[in-house]
Amino acid sequence: MKLSELAKEIGGTATGHLDREVLDVTHSSRSARADSAFVAIRGEKVDGNNYVRQAVEQGAVGVISELSADAIGVEAPAWIRVTDARAALALAAAAVHSHPSRQLKLVGITGTNGKTTTAHLVDSIIRTAEGTSALFGTISYRIGDSAVDASNTTPEASDIQRMLRQAVDSGCRSAVMEVSSHAIELHRADALQFAAAVFTNLTRDHLDYHHSMESYFGAKRKLFDGTLGSEPEVSVINCDDDYGRTLARTARGRLISYGLREDAEVRTSEFKITARGLLFVASTPLGQIEISSPLVGRPHVYNILAAIGAGIALGFNLETIGKGIRNCARVAGRFEQVTVEGPVQPGFSVVVDYAHTDDALRNVLQTAREVVGNSGRVVVVFGCGGDRDRTKRAPMGEIAGTLSDFAIVTSDNPRTEDPEAIISEIELGLARAGKPYLKLSDRREAIYRAIAEAREGDLVLIAGKGHETYQILGRKRIDFDDRQVAREAMRHRVGSD
Repeated sequence: MKLSELAKEIGGTATGHLDREVLDVTHSSRSARADSAFVAIRGEKVDGNNYVRQAVEQGAVGVISELSADAIGVEAPAWIRVTDARAALALAAAAVHSHPSRQLKLVGITGTNGKTTTAHLVDSIIRTAEGTSALFGTISYRIGDSAVDASNTTPEASDIQRMLRQAVDSGCRSAVMEVSSHAIELHRADALQFAAAVFTNLTRDHLDYHHSMESYFGAKRKLFDGTLGSEPEVSVINCDDDYGRTLARTARGRLISYGLREDAEVRTSEFKITARGLLFVASTPLGQIEISSPLVGRPHVYNILAAIGAGIALGFNLETIGKGIRNCARVAGRFEQVTVEGPVQPGFSVVVDYAHTDDALRNVLQTAREVVGNSGRVVVVFGCGGDRDRTKRAPMGEIAGTLSDFAIVTSDNPRTEDPEAIISEIELGLARAGKPYLKLSDRREAIYRAIAEAREGDLVLIAGKGHETYQILGRKRIDFDDRQVAREAMRHRVGSD
């Protein structure tokens, strides 16, 4: 695409050598090259306009900015001035890569909890049906069998369009993407055509960014009402959720509702939860489907129902959908059981889960309680992230104290906050629960202590970080994996015994 054509696509005012061809669009000056256009984004901490010179020196054929070339004082081969650089980034990337989301079936999944598991379930259904797929989410970005660790739940607009083009060129006919509220507000999900948009639920989270639940919901709603540039062909919505019922009244495209209510199109009335997984029969517009899943816990009933709805939206039959769900054996850091090899086993269970909101923590603790039944206790290790929504800290403390038998509150990713100050805010809720608890700001020490406290038949739940392999202390990121530390503690416990 020529720069002159690109300027028309994004509605910009262009000057310079506009006959140059553009093969890529980037927001990172370090990624700029001879055939790329650089979009100068003003972020919270970094202003891309300060890196225009570097991008041009590396060969960028054009610059897209909200500022003029004179204002920045840098000469470039071509300049396109726009009113909103973030929106322009999405439009430009989609145009340069020939709108790849129109050439495959893209499923976008949004909500507070359940996005990652639902995405993996839908991905498993797609892989069962089509042999290959692309998946972009909290854990990783994967095209076919090639994956890299994720830097954001939803990639930047230039990255997602580039990766979708790679997915199309590699033979993928369908793709799945987690769509965060931040991504929606920052235009990362603009200029995408969704075959299906899935809503899981909405509970308190990210209020440091959105400031109110209505604003938070307003961001999610944009995925379903055409605000992002196109309407989803099908909206798959959890109508057991209050916000979901509101959303269903305004969502565009065909509606597929799911839940436990009798009026849901994809529903179940009974399900069996065991330590080995879930068993239930779901009713759907295509008939009934028997579900057998190795995923553990009531929240996964909803995730599976959402995946069934998405599978139907993609045109797959029930046999394929059921097989895909059975094939999804594990999602990293989502009620993931930690085990150790050897003839001597500890006699209790250890589970790691990403739950980092009050609702998610409630759900995972209820699951833990269902798993142990009357034969053991639930011991929980958890904390809250620093520089993030503070309103959930005391509620998380109260939930942990109420639903566990023994709670250890510790650091999550404290970032630039004082870990002890975060723990003090959590403690307000713990104290209300009236159950025994312990404060240990060192997360490694807390995990070791929880496993040392465990008895025969107990379940130790380590919540908050899930699949993460790091901890953010101050502005430093150190290596830290709850699963690895738990294994070390379990081996130590077995050796000590």
